[in-house]
This record gives sequence, structure tokens and C-alpha cells, in this order.
Amino acid sequence: MRRIQWLILSVLVLVQPLILSCAVNPVTGKSELAFYSLSEQEEVSLGKKAFPEAIQQMQGEYEDQHLKKYVTAVGMRLVKTSHRPNLPYAFKIVNDSSPNAFAMPGGNIAITRGLLVALESEGQLAAVLGHELGHVTARHSVQNLQRGMLLNMGMLVLSASSSGTSYSGAAQQAGQLAGSILSSSYSREQEREADRLGIDYMVNAQYSPKGAVELQEFLAKKSGEGEAQWLQGLFRTHPFSQERMRDNQYYIDSKYSWAMNNEAYASGEGDFKRAMASLMKTSAAYSDYDKGRVKEQAKDLPGAIALYGQAVHKAPEQALLQNALGMAHLKNNSLADAKKYLTKAVQLDAEYFESHFGLGVLYLKENNPALAKEHLQKSMKLMPTLGSAFFLAESYEKTGELAKAQTLYGQVAAADSRGNLGRAAAARYRALGGARR
Repeated sequence: MRRIQWLILSVLVLVQPLILSCAVNPVTGKSELAFYSLSEQEEVSLGKKAFPEAIQQMQGEYEDQHLKKYVTAVGMRLVKTSHRPNLPYAFKIVNDSSPNAFAMPGGNIAITRGLLVALESEGQLAAVLGHELGHVTARHSVQNLQRGMLLNMGMLVLSASSSGTSYSGAAQQAGQLAGSILSSSYSREQEREADRLGIDYMVNAQYSPKGAVELQEFLAKKSGEGEAQWLQGLFRTHPFSQERMRDNQYYIDSKYSWAMNNEAYASGEGDFKRAMASLMKTSAAYSDYDKGRVKEQAKDLPGAIALYGQAVHKAPEQALLQNALGMAHLKNNSLADAKKYLTKAVQLDAEYFESHFGLGVLYLKENNPALAKEHLQKSMKLMPTLGSAFFLAESYEKTGELAKAQTLYGQVAAADSRGNLGRAAAARYRALGGARR
């Protein structure tokens, strides 16, 4: 018995520094146990590194300056009434058809094109953004980091500086961290707290809580229909239940019933429809695009190219559609068509990694390593991937920058030791004089 007591005491002594690390919730003012307490500065730094990676993973930003300003204005109206108004907030529209919204540490909030087109008023948009703002102010994603296995990944990202052309552990971790935050779901208690905070912020910003009620009713309908896009999007990370809906209705009835039909509290339908007009015109094109992606995933490349072509014809100003058609032609080894559409994609949106990656691979195929290097460096800066790193190393090798090539081949080989790219990189590393086995 004494031996067991001694072992327990030894373990407690070892973990005591971890147990005693507490974080203060800025909303409740209560201390929360954590393995490591991230400061606000660390939270902001982590968000700045992970948020751009998350946007790239979800097909980049939706480029509509008028709509972007409108969404930001609605978000900042809510921010002014929140518990943490001084964070460096950023509101983005992500060019993803899945209906979703997400918040990352430090004031970074995004809503997808797919969710935006499903909303009907500014009040509903305010309800979505207010809910995500509640996650930020209550530090829910930070709580999940502090309590979980993602902490080591987060600390590596914080401690590293990236050159933009490296595929070191830190470069990999930033993307993995973004993906992990995107895919992790909130607890029921976190969702309840974000719901209530969002409603508070709405009413304090003079939005009618009717928008939150309408949003919950709409989500209940979608949850019952069981559509795959909703199940794989919003409901995967934000679990919905009838109990949650009843809780929100009770909260509004008991605290804000006076604001439900108050004319001074806006729903903003007219402003919303004007801001959404351009986006709504692209709906048919993105419907073709979504069908094309299904064809491409089913290995039906000709079918995908046909649908992407229809999408581009309907909305030629949409960079993501040009990119999809260009990448499909590249996979089909139709280099002239690939160059045409990928070049157009970059002209329309120079900040999406995949278009630059595609052009980099294309120029290597055309034996133009100098241009390939330019685009692959940009792709790596936007989002480091194994593919970009491998082909950038190849472009370095072909332009005579052998030391850079060897370093990057070595990084790819280490990161993907059992994969095809990793083995190919290891072979090139050895050919350039390295000792990697």
C-alpha cells in the first residue's frame, strides 16, 4: 500500500506544474485548468499563422470586394459589443461550397460561400458571425488547444519562422494545425455558450434576435433533411440538436422578448440582398463546378472537364472555376489548355496556392525551370505542400541551385519517407551527394 501511495505522490509531483497552469476565460472571468496557458499575444500569433493555411485548404477566398466589405461591416458591428473588442479581427468569405463557418484563435472568423447563399437576411448573417465571435471571445479553440494533443503542434508553429520555401517540420505543422482546428468539433457546453454570447452581441448591436431564431429553425430543417453537404460541413464541427434550439428559444424569450419585434432592431433584408446580388449570379456556375468535382473524384476526367467548362462559360470571372478547368487539363496532359486557364486563374486571383502549383508543374513539363521556380515558390509561400516542395526542388536542380535542391529534397524525403514522393526525393538527394538512405 505504501508503495502505491508513493507512486501516486511521485506522479502528482511530476504533473503538478501542468495542473497548476491556469487560463482565465475573458467572458466568465473564471480560471480554467490547462496544460499550458496561451497568452493573448500567443493566441493572436497562432491565428495569424494558421488562418491563412485554413483558407488555402478550403479553396481560397471568394473574391467579391463589395460583399467582403459588407460581411466585415456586419462582423465589426458585433465586435464592438463583445467582450474582446480590441483583438485584430479578420472576417473572410471562403470559396467553398460546403455550408460552414469557423473561428480560429485571435479574432479570425470565416464563412463559406455555401453557407452565405443559404441565408436570407443580415440578421441571419449576424447570428452566424455572432456565434463564431462567441467562440473567439470565450477562447474555445484555445481551450481545445490547451487541453489537447494539439498543444505541441501549436507551440512548434509559434516558435518557428518560415522562409516560405522550406518544407521543415514547422511548415508542415502550420498546415496540420489549421486542418486539425477546422476538423475539431466543439463541446455541447461550448456551443451553448457561443449561442448565448452571439445572441447577446446581436441585441447589443441592435439586431433583432429574430435572426437567431430564424437561423435555428433553418438549421433544424436542414438537420432533419440529412443533406450530405450539411452533415459534412456545419453540423460536423457545430453539432445541432433540438435541445440546443429549445435552449436558445428559452434564452431569447426570458431575456430579449422585448427586442423580437422592436422596429429599432434591424434584420437588414434589403442591404443583404443588394450585397449578395453578385454572388447569387454565380450559383449556377458553382453548381456545375460541384458536379465536376464529383466526376473528377470518380476518375471521370472528360466528364469533369465538360462540367468545369460549362461553369467557366457561365462565370468566367471566377478564378476557382478557371483553376479547376486548368488543373483538369493538366492532369489530362493538355498543356496548352492547362496554361490558358491556369494563367487566367492567377490573373484573377494571385493568392491561391493551387493555381501557382499547377503552373509550376506545367512549366517544368515545358522545360522552363525558371518560370516553374517562380510559381512554385509562390505556391510554397501560400501553403507548403509535399508536391510543391518536391517540384520546387526539381526546379532548383534544373536551374543549377544544387544546394537548395538537395536541402529541399532532404526535407521531402524526411516528411514522406514511405510515400512515392519521399522515395523519389531521397533518390535525388543521394544523386546530389547526400547520404540519406
